[in-house]
Amino acid sequence: MTHPLIPQIIDLATPVAEELGLEVVGAVFHTNQRPPVLRVDIRNLNSDTGLNDCERMSRAMEAALDASDIIPDAYVLEISSPGISRQLTTDREFISFKGFPAIVSTSQPFEGKQEWSGQLVGRDEQAVYLNQKGRAIAIPRTLIARVQLDDRR
Repeated sequence: MTHPLIPQIIDLATPVAEELGLEVVGAVFHTNQRPPVLRVDIRNLNSDTGLNDCERMSRAMEAALDASDIIPDAYVLEISSPGISRQLTTDREFISFKGFPAIVSTSQPFEGKQEWSGQLVGRDEQAVYLNQKGRAIAIPRTLIARVQLDDRR
């Protein structure tokens, strides 16, 4: 379950990231740790995301969070890159990773399977499309639990 402050944090982080030429791709607030850990995942839109990007975002985000007082108690801020094995969620990601090996997990079996792998073709309103050795597979979006890049290949 997503922490209730995440939407506010993303709203605060997005313009900070954009000013630095970065994009916020997600955030998680681990309140079960002491002190709690806020992790914000970023991506450099123009090149590979590096340590310098994380450092710049950390400084800017820290200042923005301190000024906003969204999180009143002590916490640890982590800025990271989600890496290649992360989940695909946006249209932009589906376009960017067209042709890459992907794994589609379904919430219930589709044609007898709950996990499909193949080359990502794309998605539309009805389905996510994979190419399995020349065979096109259309997996209904209503059944999809997760789509992620397959780094096993």
